[in-house]
Amino acid sequence: MSHKENTAEVESSNMTGTEDPTNDEMLVQTDVSDGLSASTSVSETTNAETIIRADDINVWYGDEQALQNISMEIPENSVTAMIGPSGCGKSTFLRCINRMNDLIDVARVEGELTLRGKNVYDDDVDPVALRRRVGMVFQKPNPFPKSIYENVVYGLKIQGIEGDYDEIVEESLKRAALWDEVKDRLHESGLDLSGGQQQRLCIARAIATDPEVLLMDEPASALDPVATSQIEDLVEELAEDYTVVIVTHNMQQAARISDKTAVFLTGGELVEFDDTQKIFENPESQRVEDYITGKFG
Repeated sequence: MSHKENTAEVESSNMTGTEDPTNDEMLVQTDVSDGLSASTSVSETTNAETIIRADDINVWYGDEQALQNISMEIPENSVTAMIGPSGCGKSTFLRCINRMNDLIDVARVEGELTLRGKNVYDDDVDPVALRRRVGMVFQKPNPFPKSIYENVVYGLKIQGIEGDYDEIVEESLKRAALWDEVKDRLHESGLDLSGGQQQRLCIARAIATDPEVLLMDEPASALDPVATSQIEDLVEELAEDYTVVIVTHNMQQAARISDKTAVFLTGGELVEFDDTQKIFENPESQRVEDYITGKFG
């Protein structure tokens, strides 16, 4: 796994944070070479077990096709980044994984997408149960108008998960690198936190239900550089316990924190998917090289 210390904005969610979500909503730069460590090891992800597999995924919104024949294998306990220009289908693919596209009336998905070998689009798969296993953090921080404590335990309560809530809150906030900053403010509103703290609170809320996969749709795009750096550090730490799939427009960010990178280009096409170091230093596709070097996009 790449480590930041060794190297020096899809659509916004329709969750505004001003009202409680539904169960479905809840249970859901041109030179980048400096961002890569010369000693980055790819053996760990090369040998990692595949947790998510996409085979010929096609997505339509009405008559408009958003994704074309997407196939990839995402390794467990790793960070997989998805990059590409706006409107190329990155976030659409992300929402295929936890079936958030089901909430869009005109959306149609074809193909097979498996989580640990089980097609998540099989008729016997409950999308709500799926979203318990596949958490999601959106582009804009969206804490609920509740206390910090109640934000973290919200998913547990609506899913009927019992346990020591105090312990879960502490552990989740620690994993989200927020505990030390809010441990004496747990009953204050989550809306009173800074933008970066709000996003880390949303991450704590997502991992409180102990998912296997954490989807992140441009989680740092609305944050300042300091808060962005904190999120990047956190993503790398989370990959020790979760499989992280992150959409980003920031190619340097992808180079810094990801193990695998998928490059989507105009038309909903996955042009290349490989180890991050290879994508940024020696891509197979001339189109990918042109995109990474800023010739378009």
